[in-house]
Amino acid sequence: MKKSRIYYSILFLMTIFLGIMSRKIPQVPLIIGDFLYAVMIYFLIRILFPEKKILYIIITPLLICYSIEFLQLYQGNWMIGLRKTLFGRYVLGQGFLWSDILAYTFGIVVVSSIERIVLKYKAL
Repeated sequence: MKKSRIYYSILFLMTIFLGIMSRKIPQVPLIIGDFLYAVMIYFLIRILFPEKKILYIIITPLLICYSIEFLQLYQGNWMIGLRKTLFGRYVLGQGFLWSDILAYTFGIVVVSSIERIVLKYKAL
């Protein structure tokens, strides 16, 4: 269990790095950053709950990503102020987009499929 947390932590940090780099390189489509955001949340859930079944590990980051995206529809003054900070911009995002929902879904499906193949999970 401890070993898997270390591996997922390394993958988590690498994903953060790739996500930040994807925003710095203009040739990289913005949807890649959203894809990587979902992958990062997936690895975070893997770090926090290494013993949970794969279905839990798929649904939880999807719900987190969807919740954050739908929260972008809320435009309260304090939330707008928070979104103007570096933390707010990276974690909460700027505005709701359906394409982000698609990117999150695709990110979780891809990373869980790769994990399933690599770790040879039998079923969800």
